[in-house]
Amino acid sequence: MAKYVKVENDISQWDDQTGVLYHFPKRYKSDLLPNTEVVYYKGYLKNKKFAGDRLSELPHYFGVAKIGKVFPDRNSTKGDLFATIEDYKVFSEPVIAKQGNAFLEQIPESKKSNYWRDGVRVISDNVFTQIIQLAQGISDVQTKRPENFNDVDAALVSGEEGKKTKKYVTVYERDPKLRDAAIAIHGLSCVVCKFNFGQFYGEYAEGYIHIHHLTPVAELSQPTEVNPQTDLIPVCANCHSIIHRRKNKTLSIDELRKMIKG
Repeated sequence: MAKYVKVENDISQWDDQTGVLYHFPKRYKSDLLPNTEVVYYKGYLKNKKFAGDRLSELPHYFGVAKIGKVFPDRNSTKGDLFATIEDYKVFSEPVIAKQGNAFLEQIPESKKSNYWRDGVRVISDNVFTQIIQLAQGISDVQTKRPENFNDVDAALVSGEEGKKTKKYVTVYERDPKLRDAAIAIHGLSCVVCKFNFGQFYGEYAEGYIHIHHLTPVAELSQPTEVNPQTDLIPVCANCHSIIHRRKNKTLSIDELRKMIKG
């Protein structure tokens, strides 16, 4: 499978998170397939205020990862997509794109004038390996929320009558990947009542929503593979509380909708 350089700009039209989500135009659909290995890259620093967010002011590579699941971008009218990012690792030191008088990437003659404009660039296995070898150290990164960021205030757990082995729970993750993927797929409005915190309260509440787990999780203490497209949905705090109001009964989305209409 081919390897790719994934360009990350200091200022972007995409609402991405490094090592979590990556939006891209549909022209890269056949390139960025699940399990594709990518190298993260930044070009020249153009705005000094971003200096603290980079390993170097020069064009450089700063991490590696794999493409996870790929989904349509619900906010795009051009068929754009986004991917979850897996196994993100960051370099302890930047790998400068130009070593001596030569670039690490092999630039085709046909692209000499515009090669660096591409947001996704294919590279050979040899170049990929060389970049990894030049990185003095590579470490795992656990993506963290800001200290004052609170997605969900209280755990909501309930079950099913006669089926004590099933439990429906609010999703809490040590990293935000599942939550952010669910929001990117389904949006920030409650799927039941359509309430949107940002639209109602303004910028202060933008991005706030509960994420409900549609399928039962029998053993909460064990890792469970979750598909953010089919297993997770955004719901407002009111709807979420009613879904889990009774410990022996978890309302379905259809049941809750009927209650609202009734």
